Amino acid sequence: MTPEQTEIAEMIIEAVNLEDVTVDEIDPNEPIFNDGLGLDSIDALEISLELNKRYGIKIKSGDQNVGDVFASIAALSEFVQANKQA
Repeated sequence: MTPEQTEIAEMIIEAVNLEDVTVDEIDPNEPIFNDGLGLDSIDALEISLELNKRYGIKIKSGDQNVGDVFASIAALSEFVQANKQA
């Protein structure tokens, strides 16, 4: 896992209170939702709020590429690196 992916994984663990999951247990290429980390749409909202707070990134549920952005830790990390506010 890259440092950027680790940062995103830690943010997700904190944002949705994944008490029984550590960064080391997360595969950055596994899905964030359903079969992967098992998160749901409420968790997506929490993650979106945290992305806005930390990086100035706004993702809305109706955005065309939201499924691709939230596909995995790796995909989300790439999106954050490309779009975060300095």
